[in-house]
Amino acid sequence: MTAPAQGDPTLGAAPAVPTGSRRAGLARFVRFGGVGVVNTATYYGTYLAVHLVAPYLVAHAAGVVVSVVGSYFLNCRFTFHVRPSLRTFLLFPLSSVTNVVVTTLGLPFAVEVLGIDDRVAPVLVQLTALPVTYVVAHTVMRGRSGMAASPS
Repeated sequence: MTAPAQGDPTLGAAPAVPTGSRRAGLARFVRFGGVGVVNTATYYGTYLAVHLVAPYLVAHAAGVVVSVVGSYFLNCRFTFHVRPSLRTFLLFPLSSVTNVVVTTLGLPFAVEVLGIDDRVAPVLVQLTALPVTYVVAHTVMRGRSGMAASPS
């Protein structure tokens, strides 16, 4: 299944700028960040709700599943303007795994090597991981050919 072109009338309004422009790439990256904010709130809300009736690890697992599935559909619709498919649905969690790997390796580096306060380092490391996570999600959703045309 091929992804529809941006601006597909079945997916909403046409973008204001061409797909390959720097402005479009930046707008897509900002939308990706916005979906991340919604994703975090979804995770936390699910965690709190499930934790009312289940242990915290069960609540965490439920929060992760609900937020990753929600993030997939929001990113399809609002960030990358592609139709959901089984292939991209199954590959999308790679972006979450990438984020976990980058932050898990980056946090000790930031704290122990760079000397950043351990209360501030997670935020800085997460901000550092965001572009890497975006590249993986973009590649899953739009393919490699779209990366060259839309720098982030």
